[in-house]
Amino acid sequence: AREQACHEELRLNRRLAPDIYLDALPVTGSVDAPRVDGGGPVIDWAVVMRRFDPDAILANLAAELTPSLIARLAHCVATFHAGAAVSPDTAPYGGPEAALAPMQDNFDQITALTGDGHPSLNRLRAWTLERYADLLDTLCRRKATGHVRECHGDLHLGNVALIDGEPVVFDAIEFNPGLRWIDTLNDVAFLTMDLHHGGRAALAYCFLDRYLQITADYEGLAVLRFYEVYRAMVRAKIAAIRQQQDLPAQERQLVEIELASYLTLAERLTAARRGALIITYGLSGSGKSFQGAALTGPLPALCLRSDVERKRLLGVDPGEDATVLGGYSADLTRRTYARLAELARSVVDAGYVAVVDATFLLAAQRAPFSALAAELGVPFVILDCDAPVEVLRQRILMRRQEAGNVSDADLAVLERQLVVREPLSDAELGHAIPVRPESDPPVVLLRQRLAR
Repeated sequence: AREQACHEELRLNRRLAPDIYLDALPVTGSVDAPRVDGGGPVIDWAVVMRRFDPDAILANLAAELTPSLIARLAHCVATFHAGAAVSPDTAPYGGPEAALAPMQDNFDQITALTGDGHPSLNRLRAWTLERYADLLDTLCRRKATGHVRECHGDLHLGNVALIDGEPVVFDAIEFNPGLRWIDTLNDVAFLTMDLHHGGRAALAYCFLDRYLQITADYEGLAVLRFYEVYRAMVRAKIAAIRQQQDLPAQERQLVEIELASYLTLAERLTAARRGALIITYGLSGSGKSFQGAALTGPLPALCLRSDVERKRLLGVDPGEDATVLGGYSADLTRRTYARLAELARSVVDAGYVAVVDATFLLAAQRAPFSALAAELGVPFVILDCDAPVEVLRQRILMRRQEAGNVSDADLAVLERQLVVREPLSDAELGHAIPVRPESDPPVVLLRQRLAR
């Protein structure tokens, strides 16, 4: 059994940390003089790992978490999820009942351990059951469409190390298949919950934005808070268990504070949130992508980029040039805007701010988004991005040389845009915020607009 567990730990963790998990080797010799990988009868098994600095763990309070680091972690997790094994539809893992059972266990165990000392438990249990009923069809559909995979299972900041400047995820769950064969957004939820608990909500939004731009799993937003509350309750349960142990008075007080903090976070995550819809308006090179991306973090905003979704519809990599593939035909442009509207609905329905980064040069392209905001009953804002034509030309030429640029716009595209651009109507100007090349992102003004 030990041999099997060690090989399983090696298999699971080499998916994310092959340079840390080196081998599974027998322990031989005697209890008094054991040796690794020597001759003679095997008395145990061990996983051989590369040692790393324990202070490099991201949960360490000294760890400097930056948007860039979190974006790289999101890329790592998204790539891992894309390649993870998919649960067969007939397997017992990840379906609605399998998702709910550990949530119920958390409530039962915390109640048994703490009694009636935390009245929020009943509210949280009721919310969980209500959301479960609302999400039942969605949970079934997510398993049927391959979103239940062999994930990490314990994806929080304490299991991510900064090694050679890059985030490395380690210590996946090997002892219980049901805790790792889960919805990919359940995996993500532990990390985003952890960031929220640490007062780093802006980084949680940055992680989520980057993860979704890679995976396109915007439907998963519907289940994210359901799983974030579950992950907060996992931590609350651990604190409740520790509370029952024989602890020094000071440590016991810290555990009580920790338990209360996770219950408070769980309640905050259950609060209803109203989303919003922001679109950009401007020619290529006018700063739309910069302004849109800068809103993620200061606002609970997720960016939807026409350049990315256009290429996704074509089935090509974001770095490829879609022009030669008919990426800017009238039909594909229409389909791209329709896809952006579909994704925006998912983002807003989940209580986030959808920032749709596209030119929106035609009134017919803008109208469906204004109508969508009205239908959903959320604020609608147009970021009116503009710059002198010569500045636009210079920016386009410079951008074409940048690594990682996903825009295909060249000077010929700009000239066509100058001809077809339709100005904002008086009604649209009432929703617009002018943004110029020298402007900072209008975060304060947007907060005021979105609070209405």
